[in-house]
Amino acid sequence: MSSTQAEELQGTSANLEKRAADILTRLRSLREQDAPTHGGRVLSYVYDSGLAALDELAADAARLVQPVNGLDPTVFPSTAVMERELVAFARDFLHGTSSTATDTGADAGGVVVGNVTSGGTESCVLAVKAARDFRGLPPGEGSLVLPTTAHAAFHKAAHLLGLELILVSVDPTSGRVGAHDIATAVRKDTVLIVVSAPSYPFAALDPIADVAEVARAHSIPLHVDACIGGLALPWWGDLPPWDFRVPGVTSMSVDFHKYGYSPKGVSVLLHRGRDLHRKQYFGLTDWPGYPVVNPTLLGSKSVAALAGAWAISQVLGQSGYAELVSRAQRATRALIDTVQSIDGLRVVGTPVGPLFAVAADDSVPLERRVDPHRWVSAVGARGFVLQGQPASTQPNGTTLPRTTHLTVTPVTESVLGELTSALVHGADDVRGSAAAEAPPALAELAGTFERGDVTVADVLALPSDAVAAALMSAGLDPRGSSDSPLDMAAVLAAVESLPREVTKRLLVEFLAGLVEP
Repeated sequence: MSSTQAEELQGTSANLEKRAADILTRLRSLREQDAPTHGGRVLSYVYDSGLAALDELAADAARLVQPVNGLDPTVFPSTAVMERELVAFARDFLHGTSSTATDTGADAGGVVVGNVTSGGTESCVLAVKAARDFRGLPPGEGSLVLPTTAHAAFHKAAHLLGLELILVSVDPTSGRVGAHDIATAVRKDTVLIVVSAPSYPFAALDPIADVAEVARAHSIPLHVDACIGGLALPWWGDLPPWDFRVPGVTSMSVDFHKYGYSPKGVSVLLHRGRDLHRKQYFGLTDWPGYPVVNPTLLGSKSVAALAGAWAISQVLGQSGYAELVSRAQRATRALIDTVQSIDGLRVVGTPVGPLFAVAADDSVPLERRVDPHRWVSAVGARGFVLQGQPASTQPNGTTLPRTTHLTVTPVTESVLGELTSALVHGADDVRGSAAAEAPPALAELAGTFERGDVTVADVLALPSDAVAAALMSAGLDPRGSSDSPLDMAAVLAAVESLPREVTKRLLVEFLAGLVEP
């Protein structure tokens, strides 16, 4: 290399370092707009152990594997070791190592095996794919049975895989599905039944053993979605059996980027029996390129989150997770006691795990009730982010109430005093106020549906520009100023008042507008 070439390379390197420093400065500025991911201020989306050392461990592990491609473990065998050991770790605390099923149906084979995926949604989609392919029905045929409280990922799976979705209403008081109702919904073409441990909306632990009996009687696979509870319930205390100890449970999903405290996104999907598990895979050798065998939807993929989850699980072990669960459990119990003492609010059902939902207490007069969505805004003004959930009408005509969701993590215990004060005084701020309503323009649109002036098909046929204009007229500008934050109470009220297909179309347009150049 000539001296001129060396000088050019040095100049290029210095220029890159300067530009990189500028970009990182800008990124730090952008991050200041985000809700805080640590410190217990956000009670959804993020899972904070309160241990900075775990974050550093995950970051160091991710840095070591940054250039690695998880596509081919024969070229990068470190990925196979980490995945194998993380699957074994999950299998152990979910009692998959003692699985001894001897049925000839979907849970035959006994051995529990699985893979690491990019998150709960991918785990759920792959669980449905494996069950569908195990059944061997032609494309476009088959049905999927699940409670109304099952995660939206299963709706996505049914859409992607061409399955008919059969939703089963849950008890509005407890949030739990009935095994008899599941049995009534099952059809000859049902490829999978889904239950939750617990459900995200209300933290209800479905009657898994009872539903498993239904699944076994019909020789249908049963998936337990433990994405949010899988790394908490094993150490929560005395609970009815909900994991692989239950005969008839054929697959389970558990997210390590939730109560495993790893970086987003990493989940483990487990199957009882190798034959069912292998149906999760996609393989292709009938093309001119390299043989393709993918256990997940992704081909090339980062292993940074896998490395972080693996490292954290190796350091904490089950005893470390048990200690973190105990912190989250104490905080959860304290918060539930607080909410139960607030006039005008009630905890929904009997929540299981470090999450719960809050609804207005309809047993008290209107002037004493607290609208849960106005409560979200009031608590937000006091520094804590809660999550609103809209009311929902079930297939049997019953209504699930509008609620506020709280996800509790170990770090929550350190801010209990301030959070409790925000919950109590936030309720005081809005007690007796009218329930949150949709923006006037969207309320007017809801009226046109009620009168029959407009149909859902009319709205769905509109081009994106027209839908975007409707959002703007309602005051929902995707590029709105940060000085005028989105009124989520009004947005959720619109979701409740408009046909759900219409609100889906509106929200797609809104979120697409956020990232449109």
